[in-house]
Amino acid sequence: MGPMPTLAGICLVIVVVIDVYYALKLIGLAFEESVLWGLGYLFVPLVALIFIIRNWYDAKGPFLKQFLAIPFFIAAAVLHD
Repeated sequence: MGPMPTLAGICLVIVVVIDVYYALKLIGLAFEESVLWGLGYLFVPLVALIFIIRNWYDAKGPFLKQFLAIPFFIAAAVLHD
């Protein structure tokens, strides 16, 4: 086992941290709007998308920052055995 699987693992950890952090920020925004938006965001299909579109001004930051994980995901895929 060389350094490449280790680097791939580190990249995957970075991906998870970025995605979970910004997903929680979006869920927090939904609950700040109302409890119903928050619960809908969590449990009803497409409500998250509707919430993001309706609240684009506030939600665009966390939503777009989730895409920062893509290069790390690609790097993990390339580095994995």
